[in-house]
Amino acid sequence: MRIPLLWIAAAMMLTSGCATAAEQVEIASGEVKLRAMLYRPAGAGPFPAIVALHTCDGLGEAPINARYREWGERLQAAGFAVLFPDSFGSRALASQCRVRQRAVRASRTRINDAIAARHWLQAQPWVMADRVSLIGWSHGATTALWTVRRHAAAARDKTPDFRSAVALYPNCQRSGTLAWSTRIPTLILIGRADDWTPATSCEQMIAGARGRSAGALIVVYPRAYHDFDVAGVALHERSGIANTPNPAGRVHSGTDADARADAFKRVPEWFAR
Repeated sequence: MRIPLLWIAAAMMLTSGCATAAEQVEIASGEVKLRAMLYRPAGAGPFPAIVALHTCDGLGEAPINARYREWGERLQAAGFAVLFPDSFGSRALASQCRVRQRAVRASRTRINDAIAARHWLQAQPWVMADRVSLIGWSHGATTALWTVRRHAAAARDKTPDFRSAVALYPNCQRSGTLAWSTRIPTLILIGRADDWTPATSCEQMIAGARGRSAGALIVVYPRAYHDFDVAGVALHERSGIANTPNPAGRVHSGTDADARADAFKRVPEWFAR
């Protein structure tokens, strides 16, 4: 089912200034109380919703990183409720980008956080319980790929599954070696120039899943690096990053205007299908 008039409604909401500010909520994930930031459209709903998973740098401060604030506001304006669970800060952890053996793993702990966030959304009367999707960036995107793979624990959940997923510049290396396939429509957006999470691993993973997977699509932006969707960041080098193709831990990150514009157009269209 498509969501008709989505962009007309978004334009009306922005013009009238009736979009609501983000609010902090608390979610139970096992024995942990996750802090989460919620962007909810104005009105009674019900709305389609999205669980959004941060990078290895965490959700950010005051109270949320500008990247996620922009995504939250844009998706909110397009008619989606967006929930950002803080997997690191809620556990008193700072950035994990330089930690080789992470206490909060994409293939385990963060899957549980994603499912807990979905359950929380599905319990809200203003959410369409069968239209909760998933998006992630970098480490959060890797989590998204683990969460939606066939035979994962979420597939056996009695509540409605995630409807679709988007992964922005995930690390596909391990998933590819384990014959990854997805049970829901999944979109990967990644840069050809990305030297942190190489596009070739994701292309091989998608090719290997063909014929035994739900619909999976990869879009590779020819000149884009990691973090291409972040606004106004010049290409720069980060050092000391754990688990990278470069043994010295040096990677590059920065805005790519074309990839950024395409992602902001393509993602809400994918979720509105």
